[in-house]
Amino acid sequence: MATTDCKPEAGLLRPMVNQSRCEAKKDCEAVCPYNVFEVRKLSGDERKALSLPSRLKLFVHGGQQAFVVRGEDCHPCGLCVTACPEKAIKLAKF
Repeated sequence: MATTDCKPEAGLLRPMVNQSRCEAKKDCEAVCPYNVFEVRKLSGDERKALSLPSRLKLFVHGGQQAFVVRGEDCHPCGLCVTACPEKAIKLAKF
């Protein structure tokens, strides 16, 4: 008998952070039981790759954003998606 609440194996779905929306509030870090996220300052090259409005937003938020650093450890529970106030995270097939 199959269950309806079955989640995919770790690593099949991974979180993706929309860098244009992320405001580095660290909610994803706080709720993730698998330590998939890290909020850190962007490098110069990472900042240059952003649009002007995104760079201005980044400046306001201390130059930090969330990054998926251990995506292969993700057990797609969706806690990060729900916790992000900017709706900057989605789960995608890997």
